[in-house]
Amino acid sequence: MLSIDYIRENKQKVVDAAKNKNREVDVDKILELDEERKSSIHKIQKLREERNSKSNQKPDEAAIAKGKTIKDELKKLEAQLLETEIKLKQLLLQVPNVPLDQVPVGKDEKDNKQQRTWGKVPKFSFTPKTHTELGEGLDLLDTVRGSKVSGYRGYFLKNELAQLHIAVLMFAYQKLIKAGFTPLIAPALVKSFALEGTAQFPWGRAEVYETNDKDVFLSGTSEVPVTALHSGEILNEKDLPKKYVALSPCYRKEAGSYGKDTKGLYRVHEFWKIEQVVISKNDQEEGMKIHAELLKNAEEILQDLELPYEVMLMCTGDMGEPQQIKEDINTWMPSRNSYSETMSNSLMGDFQARRLDLKYRTKDNKTQFCYTLNNTCIASPRILIALLENHQQEDGSIKIPKALQPFVGFSEIKTKN
Repeated sequence: MLSIDYIRENKQKVVDAAKNKNREVDVDKILELDEERKSSIHKIQKLREERNSKSNQKPDEAAIAKGKTIKDELKKLEAQLLETEIKLKQLLLQVPNVPLDQVPVGKDEKDNKQQRTWGKVPKFSFTPKTHTELGEGLDLLDTVRGSKVSGYRGYFLKNELAQLHIAVLMFAYQKLIKAGFTPLIAPALVKSFALEGTAQFPWGRAEVYETNDKDVFLSGTSEVPVTALHSGEILNEKDLPKKYVALSPCYRKEAGSYGKDTKGLYRVHEFWKIEQVVISKNDQEEGMKIHAELLKNAEEILQDLELPYEVMLMCTGDMGEPQQIKEDINTWMPSRNSYSETMSNSLMGDFQARRLDLKYRTKDNKTQFCYTLNNTCIASPRILIALLENHQQEDGSIKIPKALQPFVGFSEIKTKN
C-alpha cells in the first residue's frame, strides 16, 4: 500500500504507474475521501474539546441539552468517519506500487528485457523427447491416473522422478541454510489478511482456492505466510535483515489458463516451492543489494543443476502490482524450444509492510515500515521438466547433475529393460 501522503505528493507518478501496470485507479476519489476523513477528524476533536470543557461546569437544563446534542453529533460524525475510512482503505488497496525508474515501460511479456544468459542450449544429435514422453517411457510420471484421482492437471511422480523431486527441493533448501537463511516449513493454509497484506488480494483472488472454513485459503506461495509472519509487530533494527528460506506446498487455480500447457508438468494446480523471503530496513540501497543477493542465489542453483537460463527484467505491464522491480529467470526447456519461467525475484519496498503493519524501531527510537523481498528459489515439479529434457541421453537415459547425486543416490535414470 502506498501512503496517502506519497499519493498526494506524487499524484501523476501514481496515476502513470497504475496505467503502466494495466490497472485503473481513482486517485481523485482517494484524495477527496482523505479530505473528508481529515475534516471529520477535525470536527470530532472540536466537539470532544467542547464536551470536555462543559463537563467541569455545574449541569443545568441547557448544559444537559447541549451535552445530548454533542453526543448525538459525535455519534453521527464517528459513523461517517468509519464509513469514509472503509471506503478509503478499499480504494488504497487497489493502488499498485510505483516501479523504479530502471523498469522498462511496456504492455506485456513482449516488452521484457533480457539481461543475460548462462550456459549452452543443448544441441542433440538425436530427436529429443518431451518430459512427458521421458516420464511415461521410464515409468516416472502418470498424468492419466493423476487426473483420474486429482482432477484436471493432476499427476503422480513415480520411482526416480519422485526421488529427484525431493532431492532438488532439499538441495536448494540446504544451500540457502548454509548461506545464512533461517529455515521454515510454512503453512499452506492462510487467512485473508495475509493474502491482502502481500497484495495477492484483490488482484490475484481468482487464482486462490477457498476452503470450507471461514476466512481460510490455500496459498499459492510461501511468500504469503512468511511475509505475514511478523505482521503487527515492531522489530528491532539490529535484528534486520531477517532472511528466511521456506518450504511449502502451493496451490493455484490457474484461472484464465484454460487450453494452455494442458499436458505435462509445466502448469499444475499443486506443487512445492523453496522460497527466499527477506524483511529488511527501509533503505532503497540496501534493498537493491539484497535483491541482487537473492537473484544470485537462484542463479547459482540453476548453474549447479547444469541448466541454461536467461534473466529477464520485467516491464511494468508484466511485473505484478506490488513490485518495485522484478526479474524472472527462465530456464531452457527443449520441448518448448524456449526459455520458460522457473523463478521470480521481487523487491516490494514498504508496499506490503504497510498493508501488514510490519514495522521496526530504528537506532534513534523511531518506527518505520520495513522493506520486503522474495525470490522463488526453486519450484517443483516445473524444474523437473528442464532436468529431464536437458539431461536426456540418446539411449533414453537421463543424467543426474553432480550436485543432486548425493541426494538421490544414483548418477542416472536408466532405461527400462
